[in-house]
Amino acid sequence: MKIRDRYIAKTLLMYSLVVMLVWLSIYSFFNFLSELNSVGTSNYTILESIKFIVLLIPEVAYDQSSAVILLGCILGMGHLASTGQLLIFRVSGLSVLRTIWLTVKNALVFVFLLILIGEVFAPVMTKYAESERASALGQTSLSNNQGSFWIRDGDNFINVENNIDGSFFSGITIFEVNKSNKIKSIINSESANFDGQSLSLNETDIYSITTNNSFEKIGLKEHNSYDKSVAFDQDLIASLKKEPKDLSTYTIIKQIQFLTNNKLRAGAFEVELYNRLVKPISLIAMILLAMLFIFGSNRDATLGRKIFFGVAIALSFELISRIGGAMSLSFEFSPFLSSFSFPLLVIIIATVVLITKSIN
Repeated sequence: MKIRDRYIAKTLLMYSLVVMLVWLSIYSFFNFLSELNSVGTSNYTILESIKFIVLLIPEVAYDQSSAVILLGCILGMGHLASTGQLLIFRVSGLSVLRTIWLTVKNALVFVFLLILIGEVFAPVMTKYAESERASALGQTSLSNNQGSFWIRDGDNFINVENNIDGSFFSGITIFEVNKSNKIKSIINSESANFDGQSLSLNETDIYSITTNNSFEKIGLKEHNSYDKSVAFDQDLIASLKKEPKDLSTYTIIKQIQFLTNNKLRAGAFEVELYNRLVKPISLIAMILLAMLFIFGSNRDATLGRKIFFGVAIALSFELISRIGGAMSLSFEFSPFLSSFSFPLLVIIIATVVLITKSIN
């Protein structure tokens, strides 16, 4: 039995790796064609573009892991079925449920490996790739990181006109409000250094606003330097200009905590987080859907057509799951339910149907 299980695992792994190789090759080819438009600019050569594309491969593999593993497992099982090996396994005592369990188990091992690569190595390599590309194109870190932003930190509303590499701000204004949501002071500085925990403001003007007998009094204090503690860090600042899908899971969790603590909406980040957490469950649901076609009646359609419809329906399932996340933002219902309810429902229905098939 162990030899048989290892053979099935080897077949599924081989087909998954082949699909991954083909998938990444196609992506890299079209990405290379896109990068050719920038070749010749400053020091950006063909070798630099190839280096950039190669460094992005772990991120692409992680993003496309569900579709790649699904195709690999279904093609592997299709190969076993088309060559008659699956029939021999079933005659020798291998049940439908046991076959599906072996498929799911090997798929989960592969997806967890890709998740590890995507969460640990991909962010570092992607950041390095973008930095090297910008440097080769003559884009300095200064011009690449400048940008303005607003952020709320407790009872403070902070505006920065220019953000330079997340550690130096110019044109910074801090509005402090009281419990009645009225401005009690305004802190203005031409520049500030940020160490991830506090702002060190230079040449600071502090305007305090007090109300006395229905009159408002504005006072001014000037400081050569002024320190202001904050609850955000460089990672959160860097994430302000990025989409949730481009952030690491750890950064997304920090974003959700920060936004929740400041009573701000974190729906987009919650949807992305739950979509990542539900990925293994969604993969199981897609494999079960596809298996309904693999173990269907051979009189109804050819095996190739069954595989096509199985993969098409399984991928449509992932599309519907993503639409559910978008709808949870539009109609403001729980992103947790929108992410987990549909895959779990599909798993239950597909499992019942497959059990029925195995009994019959």
